[in-house]
Amino acid sequence: MEEPIIDLHSDHHFMGEALRQARRAYEAGEVPVGAVIVREERIVARAANQVELLKDATAHAEMLAITQAEHAAGDWRLTDCTLYVTKEPCPMCAGAIVHARLKRVVFGASDPKAGAAGSQFNLLQWPSLNHRCEITPAVREEECRQLLRSFFQQQRARES
Repeated sequence: MEEPIIDLHSDHHFMGEALRQARRAYEAGEVPVGAVIVREERIVARAANQVELLKDATAHAEMLAITQAEHAAGDWRLTDCTLYVTKEPCPMCAGAIVHARLKRVVFGASDPKAGAAGSQFNLLQWPSLNHRCEITPAVREEECRQLLRSFFQQQRARES
């Protein structure tokens, strides 16, 4: 039997890179969300949540990755890039994604309370905005969800 071919340019592969970033956030005591941005099948930005470290409510993984990718591109327009993120973007991040004109967003776990890519509302495809992103949900969903669940269980146990 032949070994399966590992596709280093697949959504599964790039979400694995985002999961690595999420694990880094977890180890640092941050909500475990990781993001990578891919352009022409290469990672141009990697980030993990750093809200607690930086004492900055805007230091979400997506926001930090967008800033890195803009620097790498030499432009604020990321029209040929895909964002991979372990949790569905919040409204703040979704707004930044639209403004940066990312082509596509791939996320792992949905966020039924505050998700802005279809769970609560869909800012990424809002009809009156000047840009709409393609969305691919639920990539490696269970791994992403389990990391979040584990983190919050640990947080609740500490508070008890």
